Amino acid sequence: MPLIDPVLLKARLGPLAGRFDVDALAECDSTSSELLRRAERGAPSGSVIVADRQLAGRGRRGRSWLSSADAGLMFSVLWRSQRGLAGLGGLSLAVGVALVRALESLGAAGVRLKWPNDVLLETPAGDAKLAGILIELAGGRREAQVCIGIGLNLQTPAGEFAQPVAGLAQALPALPERHALLATILGALLGVLDDFAERGFAAVRDEWQARHAWQDRAVRLIEDGCPERSGICRGVADDGALLLETAAGCERILAGDVSLRVNA
Repeated sequence: MPLIDPVLLKARLGPLAGRFDVDALAECDSTSSELLRRAERGAPSGSVIVADRQLAGRGRRGRSWLSSADAGLMFSVLWRSQRGLAGLGGLSLAVGVALVRALESLGAAGVRLKWPNDVLLETPAGDAKLAGILIELAGGRREAQVCIGIGLNLQTPAGEFAQPVAGLAQALPALPERHALLATILGALLGVLDDFAERGFAAVRDEWQARHAWQDRAVRLIEDGCPERSGICRGVADDGALLLETAAGCERILAGDVSLRVNA
């Protein structure tokens, strides 16, 4: 499968093309690692790295995310935000909304969201992970550098995983052409980031809630170094905090090394 062609992608992006600077690589350690190196050298907001193959792709909590061009779409986007680090709560959730918007516009059905950074697909066997989002931040009170890493399964990955996995091919009669798919996602992401710049996660909270896979379901909260807790998942607050109803009341859980599991 040929590399993403930035010229073809620019044509697909149309009037939004000027907001992005795309580089396509046959192989790299990680699109986010490569983009962060370029950010240190002054790469502008809107820089995008897309790779056909990652040798050391990173997921949340240090997990690897490995894929190939025919099996997945892996890319990272640099965003320089004037909100500062304190104003970026819920950003991974907002990016999830952008992904769902894009995939639904291409005809995918059954795409749902899971706190804090997973996109799920409803399958006959239950919810399965379709895409993952990794946000890496640097900066201070007035300005933040944000690296948004996205890994989307096109085909269902082979192997053993900690949770069920799915591919976009399960949600569509035919996979979109890769330039059209990437352009659609980038366009949706740009719209969400522009709204986030003005209002934060509150701008898309209702949309996230409407697609929340585990709303009002009994869940277990697994957090490194802490006892396991159980409760009812009540969605998220305007700043992206998870709202977990327990016997002690409604707790706010902030993003971190936390995993959620549905109670059996």
